[in-house]
Amino acid sequence: MSEPRTSPEVCGMGHSMKRKEDPRFIRGKGNYVDDIQLPGMLHMDIVRSPFAHAKIKSIDASKALKIPGVLAVITGETLAKYNLHWMPTLMSDTQMVLPTEKVMYQAQEVAAVIATDRYVAADGVEAVEVDYEPLPVVVDPFKALAPDAPVLRTDKKDKKDNRIFHWQAGDRAATDKAFAESDVVVKQDMYIPRIHVASIETCGCVADFDRVSGKLTVYMTTQAPHAVRTVFALVAGHVGLSEEKIRIISPDIGGGFGGKVPVYPGYVIAVAASVVIGKPVKWVEDRMENLQADSFARDYHIHAELAAKKDGTMTALRIKTLADHGYADAAANPSKFPAGLFSICTGSYALKHAFAEVDGVYTNKPPGGIAYRCSFRVTEAVHCIERITDVLAQELKMDPAELRLKNFIPPEKFPWKSALGWEYDSGNYPAALRKAMEIVGYEALRKEQAEKRARGELMGIGISSFTEIVGAGPSKQFDILGLKMFDSCELRIHPTGKALARFGTKSQGQGHETTYAQIIAEELGIPAAQVQVEEGDTDTAPYGLGTYASRSTPTAGAAGSLAARKVREKAKQIAAHLLECSPDDLVWEPGKFSVKGAPSRSKTIQEIALAAYTNHPQGMEAGLEAVSYYDPPNLTFPFGSYIAVVDIDRGTGQVKVRRFVAVDDCGNIINPMIVDGQIHGGLAMGLAPALLEEISYDDEGNITGGSFMDYLLPTAVETPSWETAKTVTPSPHHPFGAKGVGESATVGAPPAIANAVVDALAHLGVRHVEIPITPEKVWRLLKEKGLAE
Repeated sequence: MSEPRTSPEVCGMGHSMKRKEDPRFIRGKGNYVDDIQLPGMLHMDIVRSPFAHAKIKSIDASKALKIPGVLAVITGETLAKYNLHWMPTLMSDTQMVLPTEKVMYQAQEVAAVIATDRYVAADGVEAVEVDYEPLPVVVDPFKALAPDAPVLRTDKKDKKDNRIFHWQAGDRAATDKAFAESDVVVKQDMYIPRIHVASIETCGCVADFDRVSGKLTVYMTTQAPHAVRTVFALVAGHVGLSEEKIRIISPDIGGGFGGKVPVYPGYVIAVAASVVIGKPVKWVEDRMENLQADSFARDYHIHAELAAKKDGTMTALRIKTLADHGYADAAANPSKFPAGLFSICTGSYALKHAFAEVDGVYTNKPPGGIAYRCSFRVTEAVHCIERITDVLAQELKMDPAELRLKNFIPPEKFPWKSALGWEYDSGNYPAALRKAMEIVGYEALRKEQAEKRARGELMGIGISSFTEIVGAGPSKQFDILGLKMFDSCELRIHPTGKALARFGTKSQGQGHETTYAQIIAEELGIPAAQVQVEEGDTDTAPYGLGTYASRSTPTAGAAGSLAARKVREKAKQIAAHLLECSPDDLVWEPGKFSVKGAPSRSKTIQEIALAAYTNHPQGMEAGLEAVSYYDPPNLTFPFGSYIAVVDIDRGTGQVKVRRFVAVDDCGNIINPMIVDGQIHGGLAMGLAPALLEEISYDDEGNITGGSFMDYLLPTAVETPSWETAKTVTPSPHHPFGAKGVGESATVGAPPAIANAVVDALAHLGVRHVEIPITPEKVWRLLKEKGLAE
């Protein structure tokens, strides 16, 4: 075997499992994939490449197969016999399941070992010998587009370069004209680095193929069970696994954040192994595999330009971006939007002209582009517009709050058609910012900042006034692999007046069981405690596109509301029959129908439910059930204003977030406690990329940040006490005016913190600092300016 450029131990590839107390395999107790035990279940572990780009000369599994308990070693050649060695990605690209010729990134799956015990399987992985021939490595997306760059995807016929796509939006000519006529133009390059969702539970599955029935059941950590079932059918239908014979069950999930939307090779290999061997096969990746091989987000290189008048009125925005997708475009973006919803980059501002373009590029990195707790690249768009807005404020010597208030879309102008094509449903941006300024004591903070600067102390105040775009999506615009992005609810009222509601989404801790029950309770008057909510089983739940992009309440919640209204309409007919009156003579109040002018003549929803099975009108179908597939007319546009206050230690470069005020507007709120929980968690996940998180690669494609030793996550120690507040601007087209909130904080927090740091250093001539803003970066800046202690 050729010597790797970095040893397997350093890369995290070598991991002997002989010691069963290995901390990577500590199990929790609960209804999670790793807790599932089936009779005769086998275990799978994966051989991974130490090289970023190399030809596979040979794979020798003979030593592994001599280990007691090792039953099989699966390679790309094994899968190729069944045409299962490649699979589609959610963006209609293709991705290896196992390679037959070469590896394309460090930690790529090379072979799989099936054994009677997970530790025996891990020992088998170490015994598999792979001989590699290194190939030229390309990890810089700019170099990947150079004319002399090696073409990475040689599997694609007639592919002559590493460009995946070119996408653009807006009027280029009108935007260029506006720039030429402007008084002021500011420009800024910024990089939003590759990061990882790092959810508590890694990815995994248990694949169980029943040879008698020909049915496959897969328990797996997926946010979109129905979509995954369809993908499996597309990949394996030719070998007999048609969709009606596939059941996906997504049990409790220890965090998803977008990282559990894609179909990873490990899932497909486990399914193939179970089908071939005829026994259940479990695969659960360890933490280093998770960090090194899947769930990547961001990796956007942005050049932004903003034009304005002398008085600060913004006139035009121009953005050019390079998106590093790794060796395959595995983003979970809607098909028509290869760059996701990056075109929300005009933000909260009344810009008349804008033009944005994005080029996707292949490199020798793992597939990237997932929507890490944001709606398809909205985080990158918000970071871009909020940073360049502060750059303009600095250029004009204007207060950043004043500049924003001057340029916000006026509340009376909604619905607003943006320069890049989106129709914002509703908003009151000045109210949110003014509320945040009032809570934080903005004027007093500016005075304190001036006093501290006079003493040589470094304090900064950063603002982020963001607009989100969630609720994917309207079928006229949104699909994944052709599947329209509706969502669904099946609602059944039992004879005793209790309810069962099944949804096409899948919670990963968002509180769907509470929120959905409250929606139905509000519509029907049934106590929320008597509404049973079920998700995640494709054999029982109606077809839905899953939970991500803050779409659960805007789409599935709306489906639940409309299903309840269908039930209520039928209940009205039954009540009229019971009360011997016309349905037009009935009035509804939560929980009952009564006769107009005679409130004592009434029937409760429980009485009506019983009658639906015992005394319904002749000719009416029995039962009290409804199904709704909700296709929203538009997305929803939640927004907010965040203000961060930071102090910088001149001796260490350490940034401390002293205060953070977050004012969010997600339309009508169903459960305030759940909304606050989502915001608090999102703020912590927004702090992380601003100050801590980054995965990078050296020139040879060796990963840095491949373990929790060097991929830093915030703990309670680093996390400030968040101060939250709300404004309420209902969505006019949503059935109950809700907008979605799960990702707003992750989107809005990073630029607020970055703007605060730059604000602390602006008097030194600093205009931009790349995230993550580490102590080393800040200290070097201070040293350069002669202020480091």
